[in-house]
Formats: sequence, structure tokens, C-alpha cells
Amino acid sequence: MTKEEFLGYRDKYQAKIEKIRQRAHELHENVNQIYGDDLPYGFHLDMVAEGVEEFGHLVCVREEDVLPIFFGAFFHDTIEDARQTYNDVMKEARKWLSEEQALMATEIVYALTNDKGRTRAERAGEKYYKGIRETPYATFVKLCDRLANVTYTCSVDCGKSGFRMKETYKSEMQHFLPALKAEDDDPRKRLPYEVVLAMAEVLIDEVDRDEVRRQWGEY
Repeated sequence: MTKEEFLGYRDKYQAKIEKIRQRAHELHENVNQIYGDDLPYGFHLDMVAEGVEEFGHLVCVREEDVLPIFFGAFFHDTIEDARQTYNDVMKEARKWLSEEQALMATEIVYALTNDKGRTRAERAGEKYYKGIRETPYATFVKLCDRLANVTYTCSVDCGKSGFRMKETYKSEMQHFLPALKAEDDDPRKRLPYEVVLAMAEVLIDEVDRDEVRRQWGEY
């Protein structure tokens, strides 16, 4: 799909996408969740959706999948952080999506929900990544989520905590990216190198494409 086609479908379904956006914002506001020190959590959700707008054409294979991808971007943290269940998310998705689309969208959200654990490693272990790899578009939305977090950390939260997270994200890339690489050739599970490069451009002062491939692998 070309970028022009993808953005055309986005425009076609803009009214539904905006309702999905508003509802996701509301669910996080209802539990008083913030992003960073004092931003509404919707700030992060919008950044993830911006990644979808920029790179969605690289993975989307048909018009019917555009809404589920955007829904996944806006709702990706609702089970983990906004006290929603799988069935709650499915009920929300059915308000705007067909049954097939709602299932796809809810599966993306479920796949991106961290496991229970005391540390980052425990919350995002092999079972977690396996679920992402096997779920259409979950890898892409996860990459947009990580890109949003990396961008915020490096451009807004520039203090000591931001520097620590920048180094954490950078050190994680060598296992984060391989953990997301699907074992089959389903284009909906693709790990687009263009998004990887966008993260590299934020995390590394001077980006050399060959060096990125050497350090983080070929995607």
C-alpha cells in the first residue's frame, strides 16, 4: 500500500478514528493516569498514532485493517493501565468496527499488554514477545509505542531520568528488535526497518545506516 493510499483511508475514516481517540483518552483520564511528570496520558497515545500515520503504509495490506491499527495505537495500554479487560476492549471496538475488525483490534491490545512481573524483563519476557510476534500488526504498533517513548525521553524529558531511560532503550535494542521478528512472512507482522531507523535517529547522535544494521540487525 502506498502512503497516499493509507492516508486516504485515514481521512475516509477520520470521524471514527477521532471517536476512538477521544474514548481512549477518556479511559486513561478516568484512572488519573498521566504521562511523564504532568502530561495527560493522551499525549502519549497521540504520539503512537502519529507513528501509525507516518509508517502504517509499510505494513497495512488492505483498507479494512486501517481502523484496527489505529484502534490498537490508541487503546494499546487500556488493559494494562486503564483497568479494562479483554471483553471491555472488545465491547469498545464493536462501537466503531465490524466484528472481524474488532477482533483484530482487541487482539493487538491484548498482545501489547505486559505480563505480571517485578522488573521490565519479567513484564516483557519471551511469552509476551511471542504473543506480539504472532499477532497481526502488534509488532508494528509496539514499534510505534517504543518510538513515541524514545522520542519523548530524548526531546522532552531531558533530565537525569530521561538520560537513564535513553540509555536503557539503547541497550535494549539488541534484544528488543530480534524478539519482535516474526518467524513467518506475513506482511502484517513485518518489522519495518524505516521505524527502526527513526528510533536510531533519536537514540544515536550521528546515524550511519550500516552501523545501525551492524548493531541492531537487518530488518
